[in-house]
Amino acid sequence: MSVTVRVPAKVNVQLAVGAARPDGFHDLANVFLAVGLYDEVTVTPAAELRVTCEGPDAHQVPLDRTNLAARAAVELAARRGIEPAVHIHIAKDIPVAGGMAGGSADGAGALLACDALWGTGASRAELLALCAELGSDVPFSLVGGAALGVGRGERLTALELGGTFHWVFAMAGRGLSTPAVFREFDRLAEGRDIPEPVASPDLLEALAKGDPDALASAVSNDLQPAALSLFPELADTLAAGRAAGALTALVSGSGPTTAFLTRDAGSAEKVAEALRASGTCRSVRTAAGPVPGATVI
Repeated sequence: MSVTVRVPAKVNVQLAVGAARPDGFHDLANVFLAVGLYDEVTVTPAAELRVTCEGPDAHQVPLDRTNLAARAAVELAARRGIEPAVHIHIAKDIPVAGGMAGGSADGAGALLACDALWGTGASRAELLALCAELGSDVPFSLVGGAALGVGRGERLTALELGGTFHWVFAMAGRGLSTPAVFREFDRLAEGRDIPEPVASPDLLEALAKGDPDALASAVSNDLQPAALSLFPELADTLAAGRAAGALTALVSGSGPTTAFLTRDAGSAEKVAEALRASGTCRSVRTAAGPVPGATVI
């Protein structure tokens, strides 16, 4: 038998970043929204652990034990005293190295799939704890919907949502390293007092009301200046989306994917068409959120 889990991408509607901690991480106030772009992770019993991948930019995905999906299988198996003898196949549709938590999604998907395949009976709390060990964004990939993440982003509180939000995502011609973006954030912040990261009350209210105009005026990403410093061409993509009628535009997470909030599905298609014609990005996708997190299908 095999088990397949579908797991969504995310967009950060707020990413507030604190100063670097002694452990090298940063405290965050990270407001996640799961959107309808999905990877599917299938696990099948095998003689030994093996990872394969297909889909856009699959050649960029590591197929060894550094892959978060492989690490998830190894960690869960170790806790149950079994061998992680599975073939993990990832069908990718979330942009690779795009700031939309594609790797984290695969880790959460593999964890849930292996739990179901092996019948480990892990509790939700145990799965979330394992997710947090794997990476800061992995717990949200399991949970989905909308949530505030604090600490490194791994400690989640579900958020009230009053409606659906429509997005356009523009994929860049190359990737950006998340650690490199954080290093650039530290460089740009040198000598400045950095406030403690907190969630914006206006943004949380906009989410609760389902009001895209209010959300557009409240979104923020403290990593955006660092991403633009390392990848200045992203400014052209942001400008093209705004000119096409997006309510707001921002870099998604650590980038380089750029995200454009629109009023409805029709507006999203118009912005997407303009971005495709702009020559400022490699590809364009539309998606709406919130959507559920990792789900066995």
